[in-house]
Amino acid sequence: MLSPDKLTPRIDPSRDTGNEADFIDFDKLIAIARRQWRMVAACAFAFAILGIVYVLTSVPVYTADTSVLIDRSDNQVINQLAAFGQMDDDEGTVLSQVELLKSDTIAYAVVDKLKLVDDPVFNAQRNSLFSVATLKSLFSFKSWFADDAAVAPDPEMQRRYAAETVAGNIDVERVGKSYVLDVSYTSQSPDMARQIAAAIADVYLVDKLNSKYEATRRAGEWLQERIEELRQQALDTDLAVQKFRSEHGLVEAGSGTLISEQQLSEINTQLINAQAETAKAEAKYARVKSIIDAKQTDAIVTDVLDSSISNDLRKKYLEASKLETEIEARLGPDHVQAVRLRAEMEEYKRLMFDELNRIAESYQSELQVAQSRENSLRDSVTKATGVAATAGETQVQVRELERTRDTYKNLYQSFLTRYQEAIQQQSFPITAARIITMAETPTKPSAPKRALVVAFAMFLGCAVGSGIGAFREFRDRFFRTGDDVKEVLDVESLGVMPLVDDNIDDPTLVDPSNPRSIARGSKTTTYVEEHPLSAFAETLRSAKIAIDLSAADQRCKVIGVVSSLPGEGKSTTSINFAKLLAMQGARCLLIDGDMRNPGATRAIGRHAEAGLLEAIVDGRPLKDLILLDPKTKLAFLPTVARYRVPHSSELLASRGMDQLLEIARQSFDYIIVDLPPLAPVVDARAINSKLDAVVFVIEWGKTSRKVVQSTLLSEPELYAKCVGAILTKVDPSQMKLYRTFGSSEYYYKRYSRYYTES
Repeated sequence: MLSPDKLTPRIDPSRDTGNEADFIDFDKLIAIARRQWRMVAACAFAFAILGIVYVLTSVPVYTADTSVLIDRSDNQVINQLAAFGQMDDDEGTVLSQVELLKSDTIAYAVVDKLKLVDDPVFNAQRNSLFSVATLKSLFSFKSWFADDAAVAPDPEMQRRYAAETVAGNIDVERVGKSYVLDVSYTSQSPDMARQIAAAIADVYLVDKLNSKYEATRRAGEWLQERIEELRQQALDTDLAVQKFRSEHGLVEAGSGTLISEQQLSEINTQLINAQAETAKAEAKYARVKSIIDAKQTDAIVTDVLDSSISNDLRKKYLEASKLETEIEARLGPDHVQAVRLRAEMEEYKRLMFDELNRIAESYQSELQVAQSRENSLRDSVTKATGVAATAGETQVQVRELERTRDTYKNLYQSFLTRYQEAIQQQSFPITAARIITMAETPTKPSAPKRALVVAFAMFLGCAVGSGIGAFREFRDRFFRTGDDVKEVLDVESLGVMPLVDDNIDDPTLVDPSNPRSIARGSKTTTYVEEHPLSAFAETLRSAKIAIDLSAADQRCKVIGVVSSLPGEGKSTTSINFAKLLAMQGARCLLIDGDMRNPGATRAIGRHAEAGLLEAIVDGRPLKDLILLDPKTKLAFLPTVARYRVPHSSELLASRGMDQLLEIARQSFDYIIVDLPPLAPVVDARAINSKLDAVVFVIEWGKTSRKVVQSTLLSEPELYAKCVGAILTKVDPSQMKLYRTFGSSEYYYKRYSRYYTES
C-alpha cells in the first residue's frame, strides 16, 4: 500500500519550468551550440552570399587625401600684422575650421572652380546595386510617372546637386590633438578624387584670405570715421582743462600736485611725528608714576637700569633681605640682628623711591615739551587746511576734466594704431593655415574592402543565427531528456522509446482459422516482438521493474497507462508493454479503457464485435470477449464503440468495472489499462482508485512541460501512484544533441552495445 505522504504532490508549483539557470552552465551552452550550429551556419552562409553579391556589384571608389596645418608659428612680424580681429586657434576654433571645410560655401567654390557641373566624369557617377541612391530611385514613385522634360533639372539645380555631391563625399578629421586637419575626398575616379581634394584645400586657403581681407576692410572704414570724431573730442577736452586752470589760478609744484597741497602734506607729517613723541613721553611718565604709587620695589624702568645709584641701592637691599631671611629662619623674627636688617631695608627702599621721583620729574618735563610742540603743529595744520580746502574744491573739477581728456586721448591713440594695422593687413595678406601634404592620385580603391565586407557579413549572419537559435531555445518548452522529467515532474524517468517508422500493414489482417486472435497491426505495435533487445524494449522492462517494486505486495497488478494529450503514443506503449510482459511468461491482459477514442482497438482489434462496454453494461463473460495473440499469448479486451459514450467515466468507476477487474485478477498477473488522456476527459481520475500503478507517457519534443505539470497537479492521487514517465517518439539523431556531460544520455554510446535493433 502507498504511504499517506505519497498522496502529496511532489511537484513544486513555483519551480521554473523554463530554460533559465542560476549560474552559467557551460555544458548546457555547449549542448545548445551543438543543436543550433546549423542555423548559425546557414545564416552565416546566407549573409556571406549577400556580402559577396554586394562586393561583386558595388562600384569601387577612390579616396585622395591632403593635409592642412592651422599655423601657430611665433613670427613676431606676422603676428603683429595679423593681430587685428584674430583669435587663438584653440579647441573650438579648430573644430570650427573642420565644419568650415565641410560647409556648402567650400563645396560651391569647388564646383565653380573645377566647373563640375559640365564635367562628364563627375556627372557619370554610377550607383551600386545596394546603394542608398539606388534604393531611393527605386522607391521614388513620382519619377515613374513624371515627364522627362519635367524631371530635367535647371542649371541652378544642377549646381546645387553637384555641391551636395561634393559636400557628401568630403571627410575632415583632426589628427590627434594637433592642429593638422586631414581632408579626404572619395570619388569613383581616382583623378577626380585628387583634383577635388586639392581644390578643397586651395579654396579653403583662399576663403580664409578673403574673409580676413573683408573683415579688415570693413574695420578700416569704420575706424577711419571713428578716429575723426575722437581726434576732435580729445582736442576739445585738452583745451577745456588748460582754460579752467588759468581761470582759477591753480599752480602746480610738479607731478600734478598743487603748492598748497604739498605744504599741507608736510605739516601733517610733522604733526604725526609730534603726536608720536607726546604719546611716548606720556607712556614713560605714566609707567614711572604707577611704580612709585604702588611702591613696587621689583619694577624695572629703563633709566633705573642705566643709573649706578639705583643699581647699588637695589643690590644692598637684596643682600639685606637675604641675610634677614636666613637670621629669621635660624634665630627668629625678633632677634636683634633681624630687626636691624629690616630697618636697613626700609632705608634702602626710601632711597630707591627718591631716585625714582627724580626720574619721574625728568619724564614729566619731556612730556610738557612734546605737548607744546604738538599744539603748535596742530594750529599750523588748521591754517593750511583752510587754504587747501578752497583749492581742493576747484581741483575736483579739474580732475574730472583731465579724466575726460585722457579717455579721449587714449581712445584716439588706440584707434589710430588699429587703423594703421588694418591698412597694413589689407596690403599684406596673411593666412594662418597652409597645406603640408599635397593630394595625390590614389592607386587602389578605398572601398569596398572586400575581405572586411564578407567577414562582417558572416559575423552579422552568425549574430542573426545566434539570435534565432537563442529564440528557438527560449521557446523550447518540451521534454527532451530524462533529466527534464526528473527536474520538472519529480518522477523517475523510465527511459525513452525511439520513433518507429510506421510502415502500416493491413490492421484487419487476422488468422482466418482463428477470428478470436489479435490482428498483426502496424510495425509500431509489433516492434517489441521483432526487437526484443532494443532500447525500445529495455525502456518497457524498466517500467516493469518500477511497477514490481512499487506494488510488490500485489499478486495481480493493475497498471494504468496515461498521457496528457491524445496522440502521444500511449496506445502503442500499452500494446508493446503488454506484449513484453506476455513474452516474459507473465499472464497479461490488455484493456482498451479509452471508450471515446479506442486507439488500441483500432490498432490490433478492429475486427472485434464486442468488448469492454458489453462486459460492463451487459455483464457478458470476460472469456467470451477476449482476443488472444497466438504468438505472445497476450489477452486483449477491446472497446467496440458503435456510438459515442458520454458517460464513460461513470462506466469506468462503476460496480461492473470492479467485478470485471476482480475476475481478471484471478486469471492474470498483470492488467494493463490503456486510459484516456488526462487533459480532455476525467476518465483516468474515475478509475484511479482501482489502479495499483500508473505509467505516464510523454511525447518527446511535442508536449509542453506546462501542460504535463498542470495535468498532474490536478490529479494528486494519480500522481502519487505514478512510478515514472516514458518519453515516446524520440528522434535519436536529435536526442544526441541534448546530451550534457554527466547525464545518462551522455554515455549512450558506451552502453548502446547492449541494444540490438535488428
